[in-house]
Amino acid sequence: MRMFGRHLLGMLGLAAALSMTTAVGAFAADNDLMVFDWAGYDTQDYYPSYMAKHKEPPTFTFFGDEDEAFEKIRSGFKADLGHPCAQSVKKWRDAGLLQPLDTSKIPGWKDISPGIAGMKDLMTTADGKAWFLPRDWGNTALTYNPDKVDAKDIQSLKAFADPKFQGHVSIGDNVDDAYALAALAIGLHDWTQMTDDQFEQASDFLRQVHKNVVLYWSDPTALIQAMSGGEVTLAWAWNDTATQLQKAGTRAQRNVNTDEGATTWVCGYVRFKDAPGSEDKAYDFLSAMNDPDNATYMVKEWGYGVSNAKGMASVDSKLLKDKGYAPEDQKPEKMLFQSPLPNELKQKMIAEFEKIKAGY
Repeated sequence: MRMFGRHLLGMLGLAAALSMTTAVGAFAADNDLMVFDWAGYDTQDYYPSYMAKHKEPPTFTFFGDEDEAFEKIRSGFKADLGHPCAQSVKKWRDAGLLQPLDTSKIPGWKDISPGIAGMKDLMTTADGKAWFLPRDWGNTALTYNPDKVDAKDIQSLKAFADPKFQGHVSIGDNVDDAYALAALAIGLHDWTQMTDDQFEQASDFLRQVHKNVVLYWSDPTALIQAMSGGEVTLAWAWNDTATQLQKAGTRAQRNVNTDEGATTWVCGYVRFKDAPGSEDKAYDFLSAMNDPDNATYMVKEWGYGVSNAKGMASVDSKLLKDKGYAPEDQKPEKMLFQSPLPNELKQKMIAEFEKIKAGY
């Protein structure tokens, strides 16, 4: 699985963004705070209040996917903060990589959306300790070029396996999003309960999709370029793909309300055990990321939501509607949330997805 930069700097333009993906994965600034993050989160527009106070950004080091990040930290790499998504938090915590957060040092902690705060094994454990600050969330959903695809042909996620789209489909080189798509396509909305039979059905669906795939994208820039050039007309993509295409003048639309729905993910920040840097700066950074004043920037420029409910409430309703965050577009009964998977099931998915991509 290679999820390079869920939030890559597409607003810099396709060429500039591409150069970002090929750069060495570290940006050095203040050595008092090391942030282990997705590519693109070093942009200072995400944490203006931190910059106002400290005048220089933290040092950032980037990872390509969460399994890579997990292994690097477990092997002894030192950082202060990390940016996993919900399905990885329990794994990182159970491995002893994290330390609890002092929520009294994070303004707006109680403003986290109740729907996110109440997720099992995510923010807090039964002993009341807090481990994860949710920051950003969004949907992986059917994304298409309306100039080349008739909306009536893509009302179902089964369109990804329709032979009429052969050679024009793209899904991520990402086991979580791939099996979320497959689970939804077979009618399953809680993948933690996937049976052996359902796993086989989901894998068979991905084999049918594979026949149509022209690109397994490993960073959004490659997908944006492929859709802009017309090579890909139907994609399973994050929010930023359509947003960046539209900003570049290419028509693109998302359909989160297919017959089967879409998948939702939540990412955020954790504090590593034995963090070597400044505790005060770590909490200043977390506070800046949770600042509700940043919400409009996130929604407008990237198409992502923020976990701070006051922040989302401050965003213009038309903008929310345009980006798919109107209440009628968020239907829990049609969403598969990427919650932590049983380890045995996750390992099966990883192994099978590699076979599928290889044509087996």
